[in-house]
Amino acid sequence: MKSIVTKENAVKRQFLGVDFVVLSIGEKSMVTKMLYKTTDFVPFHQHPNEQSGYVISGEYILKYGHEEFKLTEGDTYSIPANIEHSIEIVVAGEVVDVFTPIRQDYI
Repeated sequence: MKSIVTKENAVKRQFLGVDFVVLSIGEKSMVTKMLYKTTDFVPFHQHPNEQSGYVISGEYILKYGHEEFKLTEGDTYSIPANIEHSIEIVVAGEVVDVFTPIRQDYI
């Protein structure tokens, strides 16, 4: 586990067809940067990780609970663990996500 990761050493991954980069992994959390394309769609799913995000660029529709949220540059969100959610990509862009605990399926 490294506490400093340079952009050249960030690990590129893909999950559900979405490209992303693992930026850092701590003892109890991880930071990723999602690289969303307009052809991406993340269907309803849930995981045992709390997920908090910051929209760097793009436009998204986040659905969880019985609500729908439009997210654009500068917006943030937190999704509790084990809550079904989905994201529709309206305009391609990047989102930084923090997961607690670490998502083992992203390593």
